[in-house]
Amino acid sequence: MHIYAVIIGTEILNGRRNDKHFTFLRDALLEYGYELYASFIIKDDPILIENIYTMIKNDPNSIMFSFGGIGSTPDDLTREIASKVFRQSKVKRNETFFKAIIEKFGKEAYPHRIHMAELPPDSQLLPNPVNNMSGFALDNQFFFMPGFPQMSHPMVETVLKDFLGKNKAKHRLTLKAKTSENELIHLMQQTPKEIELSSLPILNDTTKEVELSLSGENEKLIQTEFQRYLDFLKQKNIEFEILKIK
Repeated sequence: MHIYAVIIGTEILNGRRNDKHFTFLRDALLEYGYELYASFIIKDDPILIENIYTMIKNDPNSIMFSFGGIGSTPDDLTREIASKVFRQSKVKRNETFFKAIIEKFGKEAYPHRIHMAELPPDSQLLPNPVNNMSGFALDNQFFFMPGFPQMSHPMVETVLKDFLGKNKAKHRLTLKAKTSENELIHLMQQTPKEIELSSLPILNDTTKEVELSLSGENEKLIQTEFQRYLDFLKQKNIEFEILKIK
């Protein structure tokens, strides 16, 4: 499963606002046993948005959380572009959302707010606990939310609870050794591909250190491969410690 974050907002890139989505989504995913595959912060540019959406759509393993651009102002482009990319269609009125907008705003729904009900065909609504102006989902795979964190972050929780659920448990073993990465590369090259390997050099003025982590779903395989590193370090009299990292 390749989980993408797309954070749309020129105001983030030009410094008028700080991004609050990446860290929240990353941590929420980790709580459910998932990890981000990639994250993009992009301008409110129609060509750029379309290109990013198309790339993600073409990944057969993709899940996407898209933040921003689903309102009623001229720079809110997400609904139309999502419909073009994921439905090859123009937007159409979602009757349930249409009624919710009328119920909340009455005559003030016109002439602008009412356009928020124009969504890609066959959209599923994501509840908005702040003002009932929904986000939407496509194919239980692509999720579109407002740019306001107080609205979108509860929607993320809804998606994780109702659409994705808990992932398979992932096992991780991590060590820190007083040596260079170069000393361990031959062991890294032998690590099976189904194991996710992370090697992080630690830079300081006096000593060489590296933090090495193995993770995956096969706990026995992780333990066996991790032991190879421990045996090598002991054989070479290289000082190390095993870290408690989830």
